[in-house]
Amino acid sequence: MNLLKRMLATCGFSALTAAGLAAGPVQAQDYPTRNITMIVPFAAGGPTDVIARIVTGHMQQTLGQTIVIENVVGAGGTTASTRASKAAPDGYTLITGHMGTHAASVPLYPKLAYHPSRDFEPVGLVAGTPILILARKDFPPKDLKEFVAYLKANTDKLNEAHAGVGSVSYTSCQLLDSVLKINPTGVPFNGTGPAMNALVGGQVDYMCDQIVNAVPQIKGGTIKAYAVATPERNPSLPDVPTTAEAGLPEYQAQAWNAIFAPKGTPAPIVAKLNAALVKALDDEGVKKRLLDLGSVIPKPEERTPESLKKLVDSEITKWSGVLKPLN
Repeated sequence: MNLLKRMLATCGFSALTAAGLAAGPVQAQDYPTRNITMIVPFAAGGPTDVIARIVTGHMQQTLGQTIVIENVVGAGGTTASTRASKAAPDGYTLITGHMGTHAASVPLYPKLAYHPSRDFEPVGLVAGTPILILARKDFPPKDLKEFVAYLKANTDKLNEAHAGVGSVSYTSCQLLDSVLKINPTGVPFNGTGPAMNALVGGQVDYMCDQIVNAVPQIKGGTIKAYAVATPERNPSLPDVPTTAEAGLPEYQAQAWNAIFAPKGTPAPIVAKLNAALVKALDDEGVKKRLLDLGSVIPKPEERTPESLKKLVDSEITKWSGVLKPLN
């Protein structure tokens, strides 16, 4: 009788174990069954927020569930990234990170509460975003050469807007400052949207920003654009010269936005999310909206989780070399 009880108990335990093992794939197959939260590490209206809303608007059609954007500001996007890294790895909390939160943050924050490469599952690259050198509309210099001379002659009197230490606007202007060998006064904001509003209002002098945030203001004449920091001109702003054309070839900068899930998110769920992202990037309406804002659509081979992992690792190495000597 004791032997029979033990056999029954063993069988029961085995059945429960099998059921438990089967639960993961079944849950992944049914995913998603409720709303998904997409954390955006900056204020509404900034480039990361705009790109996230464009792409997730299409992704939710594919996934059959609403993707709710949640803007979590602070510490150059690292507050939001820390929260996302500690979320349940079930596919219901994601983050739209970028070059700042998932690369430059490593050399800038020695006590960073997460590691971009180790604490996230890469889902896919969303868009490349060229960097522009911008200024308030009444800033005296007429072109980039005059801008450089003016900054060098008036560094102590000028202020440079950014979206917090670790943000793209901060890191890209740190690179510019290092090239020019200047150290202006930095003015932090809770996102590039508020920083841009300050630039439009003439409360700050200049900034470096992702093209997505600036095209409407440049075309509307509310700010100046001196150059785009890429090898070629951007189709959305054909009259804005490259830094090489304008006399500063050593300044090259392009940011990127990508979707990440917490580490341990099941591979089938990551695959579903990636497939939805790829479908969104292939949609003509989505592509037009991103291209009109100056974004660079990633090539098919650049959209995989594996490609994003390599990008993050290479960008951490790159920005560590640039930013560690400055901090």
